[in-house]
Amino acid sequence: MKLQRWSKIAVLAVFFLFCAGIGFAQEPEGGNAGAKDSTGIKESKVVSPVGDKGIINYEDGYIESVGTGAPPEKYLGKPQARPMALRAAQVDAYRNLLETVQGVQIDSETTVKDFTVESDIINTKISGMVKGAKIFKKEYLSDGTVEVTVRMPLSGVVQIILPKAIADDKKEDAKEHKPVPFAKKRAPKGEIFTGLVIDGRGLQARPAMSPKVFDENGSEIYGTLIVQRDYAVKMGICGYARDLTSAQSNDRVTSHPLTVKAIRAQGLGMSEFVISNTDAGKIRSSKDNLAFLQQCRVIVVLD
Repeated sequence: MKLQRWSKIAVLAVFFLFCAGIGFAQEPEGGNAGAKDSTGIKESKVVSPVGDKGIINYEDGYIESVGTGAPPEKYLGKPQARPMALRAAQVDAYRNLLETVQGVQIDSETTVKDFTVESDIINTKISGMVKGAKIFKKEYLSDGTVEVTVRMPLSGVVQIILPKAIADDKKEDAKEHKPVPFAKKRAPKGEIFTGLVIDGRGLQARPAMSPKVFDENGSEIYGTLIVQRDYAVKMGICGYARDLTSAQSNDRVTSHPLTVKAIRAQGLGMSEFVISNTDAGKIRSSKDNLAFLQQCRVIVVLD
């Protein structure tokens, strides 16, 4: 009997030692949507990393950051350890999220940080939005540290920044990149397009909240001088994808989009695209095409 009892105790001891060496991962708040790790997301989506703690997912429309926290040494092994580590991780995650948001590329020249430095109102709104971000995932590690992932929608930043970006561009860029007028005639039935897909692959282009598209002469084909403000704030100026076929069938560009190949990317942030004058002429050939551009029915395909 004693031998059996000691055998059971030994089995239990091994079991608990095994469990102690495994980190406990809590399911993301809102289900298992976070099952794919950030590495997989970076490989399959149009994503820009900011440092090693944050990502901007332009394709799925969210900003995410990770924070890490550990309890003070004197509390290790005590009941207070886990809550203290969790709190430290949350503080770190929100601090990293603010840095990530500030790194969002608005156009090829500016980031969110440029706007927050210029405007106290925008700075206050952005800070408030970051504080309201949701905790997406918590992970408790075997060494007592905790990792917290926080996430917020990119659309919130769009609503704060784009109105000013559009107003600024209409003042500053209207002369230099003045759009060429669209033809007033209607397109033939088979040439009425419902959206625009810009193939920007192979150009080392990068995503931005407010990309611009020019013809070879520097006139704006698409961007802040073309879009209607209400549509831009509601939908974002464009969508992003990494697969051309899926972009062409996306609801944003509906049933019959025009696909054009960008001939180069330019600008400091490499988020301005130049298309051929031939393709530009095809877009401007009918007033019908101006309507879907104003409604932001545009998707950019990137590597």
